[in-house]
Amino acid sequence: MYIVIEGQDGTGKDTQASLLKEYFEAQGKKVVTYAESGTASKDEFIAEIARLNYGSKQDIDHRTRVLLYLVNRYEQWRKLAEPALKNGDIVIVTRNWFSTLVYEGYGGGVSRSLITRLHKLVMPEPYFHPDKIILLTISEKEQQKRLGTQTDKNWDRKKEVWKSKGDSFQQKINKAYLKIAKENSLTTTDASGTIEEVFSLVKKELNI
Repeated sequence: MYIVIEGQDGTGKDTQASLLKEYFEAQGKKVVTYAESGTASKDEFIAEIARLNYGSKQDIDHRTRVLLYLVNRYEQWRKLAEPALKNGDIVIVTRNWFSTLVYEGYGGGVSRSLITRLHKLVMPEPYFHPDKIILLTISEKEQQKRLGTQTDKNWDRKKEVWKSKGDSFQQKINKAYLKIAKENSLTTTDASGTIEEVFSLVKKELNI
């Protein structure tokens, strides 16, 4: 099974992925989880690409960001997801190429058709067909509250290129996610409740 957890900043994607991993492992299943951002990767190469995207001076061109994200996306798929899926394991990934389409496309102004073409050229076909995409959403008020409390031991997350933008930008991103959900016939899951409440909704979406 291949599961993607997507959504706005502050929706708790990594938290829900961790809970799902624990849930499936309690049933004796083998689970591989990772974040496409690569920020938590133990792979030196992937972690360095993530540092360039998130922890370095935030003056990188948005087309360059598309390529950097694609590098990490491909490398982690090749090294983690493909072997696990071939072995019959469960793969849970936070974010997928929709994030680049939203942030670098709708947010950064990079041609969305270019982003799509690049991904279709590089990523293997199975990448585009997860068994389920969980798309988490929250209100703008709740999002701002959560973003104000996010921390990372490696860098100041508030200085990241997207988190340093104002409320109007976040509203633009949130609308882009809803647009992508509609275009791809995806249901959205309200992530504004407690961690346990959201996890119940996630399990319901997965019929588990």
